[in-house]
Amino acid sequence: MGIASRALMLRANRKTASIRTYYPAGTIKCESVAIYRSQVSRDAACMFDFDPGVIHWKCLPFSLPYGDEAHVPDFELLDADGCLELVDAPDRDVDVDVLMASARRMGMSYRQLRRDEIYGGPRLRNAKDLLRYANHQVSLGDRLRLLAGLDENGTLTVAESLAAFTETRAVAGLASLIIQGFISVDLDAGLIGPETTVRRICA
Repeated sequence: MGIASRALMLRANRKTASIRTYYPAGTIKCESVAIYRSQVSRDAACMFDFDPGVIHWKCLPFSLPYGDEAHVPDFELLDADGCLELVDAPDRDVDVDVLMASARRMGMSYRQLRRDEIYGGPRLRNAKDLLRYANHQVSLGDRLRLLAGLDENGTLTVAESLAAFTETRAVAGLASLIIQGFISVDLDAGLIGPETTVRRICA
């Protein structure tokens, strides 16, 4: 398939994806228009936002030669080592070996996620819960109160942390500070609850 045909395929994929809405709307590390092919691909992107090894990601970046056709991967990822990787969600029926070879010819790597990488634990549910608050801002006073409390105590529970918020809605404020990288919780230990431990992230 020629370059012009591949460009048409890319535009068609993006147009089809752009008319669909998948939950949640907020993102952290997306560096392009957030458009998704399916809910499964949206779920995958939620995981990228909380993966410390991912610097940023893009949706439907470009088309790859795929035999006599073209294939538009769900994502392009930039990792912490500066490497670009093309990634598909697990709900696509593709020949992985062909796409790996095609990506290598472009100086990139390709992989298809396994379902258990997305749905194998509580991380996805926690990520979705937090991303609801991706566009919220925390007042300076609330941020300082919580960080000072963490400096004094080392760690706090979520329930204890919520008491620091007097100017911002408490849950939104806590989620926003996690998203912004001021504090952290373990997303894999279980669903975020009142007893979840909150830690300060030191710069």
